[in-house]
Amino acid sequence: MKKRHFISVVILAAGSSERFGMDKTTLELGGATPLSICLHAFLKYDSVAIACSDSNIDYVQSQTGSYSKVILVKGGKTRAESVLNALKVLPKETDIVLIHDAARCLIDQNTIDRIIESVIEHGSGIPAIRCRDTLWDTVNNTNVDRSRFVMTQTPQAFRYRDILSAYQKYADTLPTDDCTAFTLMGMTPHFVEGNIMNQKLTYRSDTELFQRLIFSPRNLRIGHGEDTHRYAQERDLILCGVTIPYSMGLIGHSDADAPIHAVIDALLGASALGDIGYHFPDKDEKYRGASSVLLLRHTVDEILGKKWQILNIDITIIAQEPKLSPFIEIMRENLSNAINIPMECVSVKATTPEHTGPEGRLEALTARAVALLYKLDI
Repeated sequence: MKKRHFISVVILAAGSSERFGMDKTTLELGGATPLSICLHAFLKYDSVAIACSDSNIDYVQSQTGSYSKVILVKGGKTRAESVLNALKVLPKETDIVLIHDAARCLIDQNTIDRIIESVIEHGSGIPAIRCRDTLWDTVNNTNVDRSRFVMTQTPQAFRYRDILSAYQKYADTLPTDDCTAFTLMGMTPHFVEGNIMNQKLTYRSDTELFQRLIFSPRNLRIGHGEDTHRYAQERDLILCGVTIPYSMGLIGHSDADAPIHAVIDALLGASALGDIGYHFPDKDEKYRGASSVLLLRHTVDEILGKKWQILNIDITIIAQEPKLSPFIEIMRENLSNAINIPMECVSVKATTPEHTGPEGRLEALTARAVALLYKLDI
């Protein structure tokens, strides 16, 4: 039986981004940011420490607040100091640690798997790609034999105790590379195949390339959800997590929040993960009276775990009564918080059926939702 390794991740997001001209970890890339994309790439592992700066800690907190496995730590004056600060707060049971620059948000799962396998077998895993272009030495005015060189990437991974000892000893003098710390301890790094897509966002001119690579139409998915519940006396009317003052509520096994049920189905449909009845069956007593907001958060966590990014949600509520316009903004805010996307990416609309159909006869309320997702596994 194979040993179960406790794997931790360090994400470095405390740099000044001086060459970029703004904090590049917060750059909008098709509804996501480099930091959020990196976070979703590594949430499957046991612990994630993010080194952040004074200027972006509020943003980082907004992206990570709902994940108990994420630890925030203040970065240092140098990359090496940030790495050491993060290494120190990792759980003591950590066996393997991956150290990753948030600016490399195009990291893929196959590369991560190769790196971890290399650490298990050799003690380290350094992704690298061979130089493709001619290298020119402008000092000596000659080209360089590129066959001798590789270009290293992150995450670079090591046995936790080895790299912690290296940084504790050399953090004050290290350049910007974890592999160097490892070699200074007298150990030989083991290189694995990297990925040409795993580029580092460095200059503002890189933005177009990253947008094209991330926001590819082939990775987009659209999902639709619809839910109808009958009205009944002595039930609360709960829509998008808001209790609406009204003489009737909706019948359901949970709190019968029809708009959120429609959103859950839209998300599950776009990601091809089934439907709400499969995930939250109405015959399961643990969901009796359950908050649909909590069900939505559970669904979002599952979708993010499959490396889907939620771009936007659009909801239409069909109800003759009550008047819902006073509650639209708080509904949008609730959904924004539950899904962890900006309010500007959440639309909630209400319309009346002009006294037609079951909604117009005050027999039922219907909600329809559309969700747009894209796959982060480049």
